[in-house]
Amino acid sequence: MNVAIIVIGDELLIGQVTDTNSGFIARHIAPYGWQVVNVQVVADDADCISRAMDRAFALAPVVLTTGGLGPTKDDITKGVMCRYFGGELIEDSEVLDNVKNIFKKRGLKLNDLTRSQAMVPSSCKVIQNRVGTAPIMWFNHVHPNGASQVLVSMPGVPFETAEMFTSEVFPRLRAFFPSDLDVEHRTMVVADISESDLATRLEGFEAQLPQGFHLAYLPKPGIIRLRLDAMGNDRSVILPMLDEQWAKLTEEVGDNLLWNGDAEPAEILLKELDKRALTVATAESCTGGNIAHLITLVPGSSSAMLGGVVSYANTVKTHVLGVNADVINSLGAVSIPVAEQMAEGVRGITHADIAMSTSGIAGPGGAVPGKPVGTVCIAVATPWGTISGEYHFPGSRSRVIDRATQTALILAIRQLQKH
Repeated sequence: MNVAIIVIGDELLIGQVTDTNSGFIARHIAPYGWQVVNVQVVADDADCISRAMDRAFALAPVVLTTGGLGPTKDDITKGVMCRYFGGELIEDSEVLDNVKNIFKKRGLKLNDLTRSQAMVPSSCKVIQNRVGTAPIMWFNHVHPNGASQVLVSMPGVPFETAEMFTSEVFPRLRAFFPSDLDVEHRTMVVADISESDLATRLEGFEAQLPQGFHLAYLPKPGIIRLRLDAMGNDRSVILPMLDEQWAKLTEEVGDNLLWNGDAEPAEILLKELDKRALTVATAESCTGGNIAHLITLVPGSSSAMLGGVVSYANTVKTHVLGVNADVINSLGAVSIPVAEQMAEGVRGITHADIAMSTSGIAGPGGAVPGKPVGTVCIAVATPWGTISGEYHFPGSRSRVIDRATQTALILAIRQLQKH
């Protein structure tokens, strides 16, 4: 099934805001055999939006719009929809109740502008937005050739779009456009190998895949998610074939397999800790608490995560974590011995089973001879000993922090998987 997306908002065209909704939608629908064939970014202008809808309907039976649904005067999407699909703006009592409830929960006073969120085109079917005030609007459309088409107008706030698209909009679209095609997919997480090296290794595997099978590479800092998709009309035939190909893929990946399933490194770490009833702590310098942040984002992390120390200053390294000041003075804070003492120190003060540490130069300044920007020393202290290494990560400050964070998590996972 083909999908066209229209992203609405002046702020997107001037670079003030970056569109992430279209990418999220494309990633979410791809495993089901749906694909985004066109993305348009248009201004908050009635003629621009109308022309974009004409182009979108010429390309796909499903058109999704995001943005332009706020209560301010520059958000004109609902008025444009009225002119395009017919009808008039009317107050929807269920939408108004939803808006009132959300404002009550947030301790805010409802004003006339926000009340206007309850005004919707009479030509649409409303899908209540459980996580925001802007209603989602479903419009039926008939192509000149008589084919049924649908436009769904969604808010531009990314977390609202993500939540409502996955829970409400996409399930309804799949029901509206039923298909005999069965789509199955499995995902694994791979680490310690570049995407190009992995693709080279898997050339033979991909060449022998049966018709309807496809291998997708989904790289992120430090890891690559491999998703094997299988499409066909008979699930009883597809599943055994998928089992066979999955076993082949697992064998080809070998020791680079980090996790059989789809999960972020922080989630994988917590799963491995949970298997062994172990706890974890962090001591971070250049990553500034990012490792602890990612761990505590995972629901249930309190069962394993004891705490962390952001030891940005050397005095915190020495006074709190017990790092030897002479080692810092002779080797510098960005050194393997310092990282090791940081990990061992936080493990000692928290009584955690394992601990991770980072000390590095995230940039753009701070480089010294022999230690360029991107140099990060990482250590993992465990009951079985301490491992460590010096790494050199390219890119911006945020990218160095991301890579250091993920590398520390992966090192800890690997240590757990060995014991």
